[in-house]
This record gives sequence, C-alpha cells and structure tokens, in this order.
Amino acid sequence: MSFILRQFTALKNTPLGIHFTDLVPGLFLCLLVAMSATFVSEHYGGPVILYALLMGIALNYLSTEGRCIAGIQFCAKSILRFGIALLGARITIEQLMSLGMTPIVIVLVAVPATILFGFFGGRWLKLGRSQSILSASSVGICGASAALAVAAVLPHNKDAEKNLIFTVVCVTALSTIAMILYPLIVTAFNMGPVASGVFLGATIHDVAQVVGAGYMMADEIGDIATFTKLLRVSMLVPVVLIISLFAARWGKTDTDTKPTGFPLPGFLMAFIVIVALNSGGFLMPTASALMVEMSRWCLIVAMVGLGMKSSFKELAAMGWRPLVLMLAETVFLAVLVLICLQYPL
Repeated sequence: MSFILRQFTALKNTPLGIHFTDLVPGLFLCLLVAMSATFVSEHYGGPVILYALLMGIALNYLSTEGRCIAGIQFCAKSILRFGIALLGARITIEQLMSLGMTPIVIVLVAVPATILFGFFGGRWLKLGRSQSILSASSVGICGASAALAVAAVLPHNKDAEKNLIFTVVCVTALSTIAMILYPLIVTAFNMGPVASGVFLGATIHDVAQVVGAGYMMADEIGDIATFTKLLRVSMLVPVVLIISLFAARWGKTDTDTKPTGFPLPGFLMAFIVIVALNSGGFLMPTASALMVEMSRWCLIVAMVGLGMKSSFKELAAMGWRPLVLMLAETVFLAVLVLICLQYPL
C-alpha cells in the first residue's frame, strides 16, 4: 500500500499528474450529477439527457470560479467528443444507406444556403461581412467549433475577438434552446423517426445538443440525427477552405491564428472508423455493447458539463443586430429543412 501511495505522489509531481489533478474535482462533480440524473430518470421516468442538462445549468456558477473549472471544460469538450466517436458502435453503413439520399441532399443545400442568407442578411443589418459569415457558418455547420475554425481564416481586426466571443455564446445558447424546442416541433408535425432525426441533425447548431435532442426522443432518432449532424460537420473542411480564399482578398489574416494540421475534427474521423469496423463485422457483440454503454455515460457526463457552462446572462450585454441575424439564420435553416423534408428523394 505504501508503495502505491509513493507512486501516486510521484505521479502527481509530473506535468501529466498535475494536469490530471486539476481535472479531478470538476470531473467527479460532473460524474456525480450524471449519476443523479440517471437515478431520477430510472426511478421517476423522463429523459436522462434533459435531467443532466437542467441539473448542470442549476450549477452554472461552478464553471466560473473554483477548482472545478478545468474538469467541467474537460467533460464538455473532450469527453463529449469521445462519447460521440463511440456512437459509431451503434451504427452500420447498411442502416445509413436505408435512409436514402435525403440527409445528404438536405445538408448540401442547407449549409451553403444558410451562409449566403447570413452574408446578405448581415449586409442589410449593416454588420461587417466577417461577422456575418462567422455567424452564418456557426449556425449552418456545427456551432462553436465552426465559429472557431472560420474565425481563424477571417481577416483579423480590433473587433475579431469580440465577434467570436459573441458568436460562441449566442450559438451555444440558441443551440440549447433548440435542443428543448425542436423535439416539440417534430412532434407537432407528426414526423416519423427518419424525418425527425434528419430535421434535428440538420437544424440544431452544436453536435452535443443534436445528440441530446435525438436520444431524448428515441434511440433510432438519435442515431439518424447524429449521422445527419456529422454530415454537416464534414462540410467544415470545404467551407473553411472557400472562406479562406475569399478572406485573402479582403485583408491579411493573423498568421498566428491560421489553422494547422488536418482540418477534419478527430472525433469525426474516429466515428467514421468505428462505423466502418462495425459495418464490416470486426467488432465483437460484447465489445460493441461496451462501447455503446460507455458512449451513453460519456454523453450524460458531457451534457452536465455543457449545462454548467451555459450562461444566458452574457447575452444581455451584447448588441441586438448580431442577435437578430443569428435568430433569423436559425429560423431560415429550420424552415428550409422542413420544406426539403416535404419532398424526399
């Protein structure tokens, strides 16, 4: 026992140990709240994802100060991506092909249409083109992740950081609202599982909220919503490339903020690999079941972390024009996808 304690003490003094020690308080807090949400769901009914989100929001103050900040951030980002990657164990290519071309066509139409709508809408509201494109890209593709990627290739000026912060806060808040509101919309329209999943995946901004809304309704809807959303995420590569080409004509960008490495998110690549392995029968049923269960817990813990990071107060101090633009883009995307779903291929 003394040997184990000595080894643990030695590990704590290493950079890896120090980093892990910083994560422990917030990580265990999110895990404890996730277990509480699961207990409430199993004993009283209702969606565990929603319980996790609401319990997290109630503890929002813990993400702004104290020892839990690093762990909450880790849960909301790293554990979330790990959980989404493991979702590939639930899905096979055969299942995806049965959905037809509808999700692919809707994504190929909706993403560029939303960006164009945001660009011209921003001009009408007398906003800068960088801010308009940043806003539209975050709504059309994948929320905060898209905002960060696009901001890295836009011209850097005195307002760049302010615009990025506003976009990230606003799109996260809208995505949280959409996660709760959109399942009510698909229910009101009497959509089937496939149409419901496609709508949620093609309209909600952030990956986490898509996963939350989809699996809040049903596992089948969650699978379809996740696939559709990841199609949108994959559009990040060509969109960032095209925007960078146009931005080069507008002005010089800050060389320190240019993206490096392979632009496709690692969790998306991992998701694709796991789907391919599962489709080819390379995953044993026990391994697949374990990965699915790990994914479920990761997503619950991540939802707690996201709830703790959600702050609607910060929106009060921001201008109304960018907020109106982002609301208009959100409504435009939802209406466009609804129209597209009326004419499936």
